[in-house]
Amino acid sequence: MADYWSGHAPRDHDRAVTITDAYLALSARTGRFTFGAPRAYTLAEDGTRLLLLRSTGSEDPVDRLHLVDTATGEERLVADPAALLPGRSGRRDDLPAVERRLRERTRLVAAGIGTYAATADLAVAVFTLDGRLFRTDTAAGTSDELPVAGPAFDPRPDATGQRVAYVAGDALYVTPGLAPLSPADGARWGVAEFAAAEELGRARGHWWRPDGGALLAARVDESALPRRHFADPAHPGEAPEDFAYPQAGGPNADVQLWVLGLDGGRVRLHWDADAFPYLCAASWACDQEVLLTVADRLQQNVLLLAADPATGRTRELSRTTDEFWVDDLPGTPARLPGGRLLTVHDTPQARGLALDGKPLDTTGLQIRRVVGRLHGRLLCETGQGDPADQHVHLIDPDGGAPEPLTTGPGVHSALAAGDTLLLTSAGPRGIRRTVRRTADRDGRELPLTDLSAALPYPVRPQLARVTDRALPSAVVYPREHTPGWRLPVLLDVYGGPGYQAVATEPRRWQLRQWWADQGFAVVTTDNRGTPFVSPDFTRAIFRRFSQAALDDQVDALHALAARHPDLDLGRVGVRGWSYGGYFAALAVLRRPDVFHAACAGAPPTDFRLYDTAYTERYLGLPQDNPEGYAGDCLLTDAPGLTRPLLLIHGLADDNVHPAHTLLLSQALTAAGRPHAVLPLPGVTHMTPDGLNEQLAQAELAFLRDALG
Repeated sequence: MADYWSGHAPRDHDRAVTITDAYLALSARTGRFTFGAPRAYTLAEDGTRLLLLRSTGSEDPVDRLHLVDTATGEERLVADPAALLPGRSGRRDDLPAVERRLRERTRLVAAGIGTYAATADLAVAVFTLDGRLFRTDTAAGTSDELPVAGPAFDPRPDATGQRVAYVAGDALYVTPGLAPLSPADGARWGVAEFAAAEELGRARGHWWRPDGGALLAARVDESALPRRHFADPAHPGEAPEDFAYPQAGGPNADVQLWVLGLDGGRVRLHWDADAFPYLCAASWACDQEVLLTVADRLQQNVLLLAADPATGRTRELSRTTDEFWVDDLPGTPARLPGGRLLTVHDTPQARGLALDGKPLDTTGLQIRRVVGRLHGRLLCETGQGDPADQHVHLIDPDGGAPEPLTTGPGVHSALAAGDTLLLTSAGPRGIRRTVRRTADRDGRELPLTDLSAALPYPVRPQLARVTDRALPSAVVYPREHTPGWRLPVLLDVYGGPGYQAVATEPRRWQLRQWWADQGFAVVTTDNRGTPFVSPDFTRAIFRRFSQAALDDQVDALHALAARHPDLDLGRVGVRGWSYGGYFAALAVLRRPDVFHAACAGAPPTDFRLYDTAYTERYLGLPQDNPEGYAGDCLLTDAPGLTRPLLLIHGLADDNVHPAHTLLLSQALTAAGRPHAVLPLPGVTHMTPDGLNEQLAQAELAFLRDALG
């Protein structure tokens, strides 16, 4: 029988420790069961070949570049970091600072080849290792190191693969040649600023013209922004780092777009940057035209613009407006072949698409992403029915019913080029990745090699939609649970915009099953404000984060307890990270009648200190919504703390600065309220492999003491 430590079941303490250590150690060794799995796919424009990254096995963190023939499934290793730089450490500190920052923004933790870029036919791929630049001939499987002006970042090949653009320091370079292409004017060239990379989905800052004669480059001036400083108290002899941070209500980076010719010509693209300061996307439509997407500060208006690279003049192609905010729908706005314009079309109940302003028939679907096109139709990732599942549909822009390409529960995603379709299906039966040439009569599906560790738990969360708001919820019991034994409850929560916690993707339930096996009934609920249910559901947090989230989580907990009598609502703990950490602290501060202990990781305790693009999208400007910001701030709640609270924060966190936790701790101390703080020297907002598991043990000890 399981060790519930609650007095309701026999104890077998030594056995429980052995099982706990075994799972957490396996999770740490396997990168949370991701080492050895393929990722970072790129299909050749004709669909005949596929590039991907994968390590050699389930306990190898070093990703290598592989090439797959999509007709036969044959796979070849084409670039191996171990052969190119024998003995390299692969340490995070060996990366250029700008790359470390971008890896934080994109949540990339992989060792080896983190990212790469390739020509359209995949004949040439380029990447960096510890700031050194390599170009790979994928047919021959050979790589050459290219000379660079300094530690290189974000290399991009031209159409031929003969020239490579890259960033070093604050300048944009093209190799061969060591002279900067960009002027030395005190700005940063060729990179994405913090707001774009963290919040707007744009992680790059330079793009080759199709003929290779020029580059479109972002110029980022951050001189007006305040600086954030990070000192490592564990190494007091080291100088602190600092970087520019766009704080809510304050200035943003000044972002411009320039066409930089290899012949020395320079043309700036002009739009009303005062009214539309955010550059969300940019690309070349052809040698004579640039497409860019810009947004106003509150992201209530988004424009698709066409620019003439010879004159810099722009014209508006489409405008998307929303009284709340324009929620990003990846793949839109876009111009389709023939010039038709694809935009998002939201109703209160559903996310849809419009073509030249006319809504497409997507009845019954929630469009989540426009992946691309396949045989003239739009390839889309969609919600259909249960929001815990994601499917793939083909939508005909000229009419007709959407065609489903996936069936059964799970999170299904896609990529396509030519007549090749890559499908990833993650569901109750595991994770399967296949490529299929849709023009072949036999329609064979060829599996991609996956060397990741098998998931140790066949987790079966009990899913439900609860309350009159139909909140997606789940309960996970200990594997050896006997009905009738009441269990303390652990609310494992996120609850913020942009992330769905209740989904049938199997990896995300593994740690929750481990928590359940420690003697908890683990509850997870997606409250209003989270994505993929409906636009109305998401927008319920407009101008105020905390109230809807708190009301929904409390109501869902009581509704689930009515269905599950073994949930002991007299012992409820809550844990979360980032926005989930904010909610965990919020829960015990404002509803101690419901929540009895909390572990709050990296919580943004005062959104006046968080970034512009995220915070102002939902709360508006602090000067225009002071009541909303004050109502969501936790610092003034400090005197009311009556429940055990553990605050955890990485001291190198450049997303949610450790000041958030330290200010709350300061307020609690001033009010005489006991609490615990676990500082993590050198740790950023991402918890590296191994630390996540160590934190789970620390949180478990805290919650056992607090609830037992």
